[in-house]
Amino acid sequence: MLYDKSLERDNCGFGLIAHIEGEPSHKVVRTAIHALARMQHRGAILADGKTGDGCGLLLQKPDRFFRMVGEERGWRLAKNYAVGMMFLSQNEEEARASRRIVEEELQNETLSVVGWREVPTNPDVLGEIALSSLPRIEQIFVNAPAGWRPRDMERRLFVARRRIEKRVQDDSFYVCSFSNLVTIYKGLCMPADLPRFYLDLADLRLESAICLFHQRFSTNTVPRWPLAQPFRYLAHNGEINTITGNRQWARARTYKFQTPLIRICKPPPPSSTKPAPTPARWTTCWSCCWQVAWT
Repeated sequence: MLYDKSLERDNCGFGLIAHIEGEPSHKVVRTAIHALARMQHRGAILADGKTGDGCGLLLQKPDRFFRMVGEERGWRLAKNYAVGMMFLSQNEEEARASRRIVEEELQNETLSVVGWREVPTNPDVLGEIALSSLPRIEQIFVNAPAGWRPRDMERRLFVARRRIEKRVQDDSFYVCSFSNLVTIYKGLCMPADLPRFYLDLADLRLESAICLFHQRFSTNTVPRWPLAQPFRYLAHNGEINTITGNRQWARARTYKFQTPLIRICKPPPPSSTKPAPTPARWTTCWSCCWQVAWT
């Protein structure tokens, strides 16, 4: 017998919603959340009954919403600006050290830090397991110098992020997204609770023309906040069986990874040697290739 239905294995669920004419609206966000909630069966639920394996949304940068947030705080956002979504330690001293490194590396790339924002959340919707590992969730707003193109800023953000990741020693620190094009909201909550946890997602002013959504099923790793998807460039379903070979070939070509488009002394390895799930490794490699190819 070549096929046995009992041997089927499902994992993860993801989808994409986009306005065909690129018109941002809260309806796109709301529809994506509704679709994500319908995929709850594609992920596992932990023993507390409220902690999931992870879910999230990748959105087009909600420009109108972020500019309103900036105005409320008296910030002046440039024409070309970026927002980084970051997980930090609940320990204030460790979080302060991470912020300092982030700001130093951004300044090294001629980027101006406008300010930090504590992302409004409602921890009451989380299960005990998710709550026990809940990071501090903050956004950093960054301006680019006048005259820079969006792609110029993306490359500088990429270099800054890689250097930040090399310097920060805190295991709680994680960059969910750092871009002038997209932003990510994700975590270890149930899909239907995502807009209840991230209050921004329930705000009608938050609009997007695209929304990539993902419900994770943790097949061989312990659920953690950073491992929720989407990642910075992709959402992934299943396992890549050739990942070991892919990583080896990528590392073998690292010496060729030099380009005047990225101002960095030593080319960063396309794929980290640290243990990580397949999609996390792949998105690291993809981000390197994308920044070089985007001319």
